[in-house]
Parts: sequence; structure tokens; C-alpha cells
Amino acid sequence: MELFGIIILIVSFIIFLSIGVPIAYSIGLSATVTLLVSIDPIPAFTTVSQRIATGLDSFTLLAIPFFVLAGQLMNQGGIAMKLIDLAKALVGRFPGGLAFVNILSNMLFGAISGSAAASASAIGSFMTPRMVEEGYDKSYSTAVNVTSATTGLSIPPSNVLIVYSLAAGGLSIGALFIAGYIPGILTGLGIAAVAATIAYRRNYPLAEKVTFKYGVIKFLDAIPSLGMIIVVIGGIIAGIFTATEAAGIAVVYALILSFIYRQISVKDLPNILLRSVITSTIVLLLVGTSIGLSWVMSYQEIPQEVSNGLLALSENKFVILIIINILLLLVGVFMDLSPAVLIFTPIFLPIVTNIGVDPIHFGIIMILNLSIGLCTPPVGTLLFIGCSISKIGIEKVIRPLLPIYAVMIFILLIITYFPELTLWLPRLFGF
Repeated sequence: MELFGIIILIVSFIIFLSIGVPIAYSIGLSATVTLLVSIDPIPAFTTVSQRIATGLDSFTLLAIPFFVLAGQLMNQGGIAMKLIDLAKALVGRFPGGLAFVNILSNMLFGAISGSAAASASAIGSFMTPRMVEEGYDKSYSTAVNVTSATTGLSIPPSNVLIVYSLAAGGLSIGALFIAGYIPGILTGLGIAAVAATIAYRRNYPLAEKVTFKYGVIKFLDAIPSLGMIIVVIGGIIAGIFTATEAAGIAVVYALILSFIYRQISVKDLPNILLRSVITSTIVLLLVGTSIGLSWVMSYQEIPQEVSNGLLALSENKFVILIIINILLLLVGVFMDLSPAVLIFTPIFLPIVTNIGVDPIHFGIIMILNLSIGLCTPPVGTLLFIGCSISKIGIEKVIRPLLPIYAVMIFILLIITYFPELTLWLPRLFGF
């Protein structure tokens, strides 16, 4: 019966997606169809509806709309420009410096906004035209912007880490946030290494020399923006407030900063709130239907079947992890990050914990892995954002993306097989 349930679930999900049903509805409908195999229609519909509603009844989930609103305020509030100016002062002078500015700006903005899409849009809108104007290839500029935006998914605060915490049964969000720093920074450094190599081979120009005084001024200008990281993450680590409360504080902080920078007025707030509501609604609908699907999978004992199948192939920890990584890389190509986390965490987490992998470590592995899918066709969200900004076809960006893909996968493997890189900081802060 379990194998039949797996087949029904996969086939129905693929059918719904192939006929154009939005992914959130496809998840909910495939869960219902799978449950109909075992019980009568009325209890099946009632159970799935209840599971969706109870799944969303979570104080922790309030952090997502708050962080989304904070990201929207930062995106429009002039914070991105302050961070770009700081990045130019720090790394702009090196060969191919504008690429480094793009990467560092995305890392900083992603670390503050918690959104890869907001980072790719805000930083790319300014940096891509500037790079092209300075003689950089447009496809290369797009590739750098798209991939470096993924660093904000592991460097906290990150909405998707909150989603993983929920899917994993309530893991410490503070521990996940702290664990993401080193993997996120390593990913940024890996992308920078590729950018440096390409800049050397193509002899890309040097940026204007920056004086020490200019650097100090830009650093001081950026301190209020960087203060968001200290307030949010510092407050969580110190136990002053929860992640949800930190998200609310981030909104107030971003709003005050935006008014100080005079980039947002009171009349802009309705549109900002509307965009935040739309984004939050999409994410939370995905969360609700995915939680319903997770319950159906548990009822059908699908995770146990998958676990038994993987352990039948090998009981070696390293082999199991490489198989899961390959499967997640394939999933990331065809599915967006949040639903993939919600669907596959209940399947793979019991397997990896049984072979001795820390759940915090696995969460970072999963996020790094699925982040690569955001930069790949056919459904890569960041890839579409980057290409729409630079007004270039996706097929033209694939070639410059290939070496960056290789480095991102290499970093993923390092993080996978050297768990201390992920767990050292959480242990240091007592998580």
C-alpha cells in the first residue's frame, strides 16, 4: 500500500503541474488524491483542510510576513545603495572589481533583508547596467548577480531557514541562523574566486581608486544599515527576543531607516504593504499545503519506505549523503525552494538523523543544495529575475553560469562532509 501511495502521489503531482495548476494547489490536490486511496472522500477532504489550517496556526510563522515586509522596505528605502557604496570602497579596486562589488553587495543585502529575490532585484537593478557600461559581458554580469544572491538564503536572517525549522519539527531558529554564516560566506568567496579568474582572463578594467577617507565615509554611512544584522541576530543570540519578535523589530528598524534616508514617504506605504501581503500569502499558502502533504505522507508511511529504500542501497553515511544531495539537486531544478524544503525535509531528515547527521547541519546542506536550483532553468526564480533586469535570454546566461555551478557544488560537498564548518558557531554560542 505504501508503494502504491508513493506512485499516486508522484503521478498526481506531475499531472497537476503539467496542466498548469499552480504549485501550491498541486501540492494540496495531490495530497488529497493520495489520501482518497485510503479513506472515504468526506474524511479525506476534511483531514487535508484541517491539516493545512493547523499547520498555519503557528506563532513562528509570523516571522515570515514580518521579514518579507522588512525586505520590501529595505529594497525601496535606499539601503541597497548604501551597501553598494560600502562594497565599492572595500573591493572595487581589485581587477574585475565591479563583479566583487556585486557579490559583496548581494551578501550584505541578503544578510539584512533575508530574501534572495529582493537582493537579486535591488542589487542587480543598479550593478548589472553599471557593469555592462564598464565593459563587462552582460551574460557574465547577470550570472554573477543571480548566483551571489543565493548567499542571503543561508546568511541570516533567512525566511527559508524559518520554513526548515517548521518542517523539521521546531528546531532552534537561532541555531540555524548562526549555522548559516560560514557556509554562506564560503559560497560568496567561491563565486568571487570564479569572478577573479574570469576577470584576469578577460582583462576586465580596474575600478576607480578609492581613498581611505572615502572608504571611512562610506563605512560610516552604511553602519545604520548594517546595524540591522546586529539588532536582529544579536537579540536572538542574547535571548532578548524570539525570531518572530526580531522580525517585528526588523520592520520598525527598516521603516525608521527608510524615512531617515528619505527614500520612502507615507504615501508609498500602501503599495509596499500590498506587495508584502501578496508575497507572504504565496509563501504561507505553500507552507500550509506542504504541511498537509507532509501529514499525508506520514499517514501513508512514505518516509519510512524511502528510508528503507535508501538504507537498502547503503548504510554508509557518506554514500547516503551523496545520494540525497544528488536527489535534491534534481528536485531543485524543477521545484522552488520553499515547497521543496517543506516536502522533502520530513522524508530525508529521519534518514540522516539515523546515520548520525545533526539536523542543524542537514538544514544548511539542504538550503545550499536547493539554492543552486534557483539559478537553473526551467523554474529558477533568481535566473528569471536576473535575465529580466538585464534584458537577456536565459540561454545566453547558461555558459557563464557553468563554472559558478561547479564551485557552488564544490562548496556544498565541503559543507556536507565537514560538519564543523556549520556547527562550530552554534556550539560556540551555546546552541
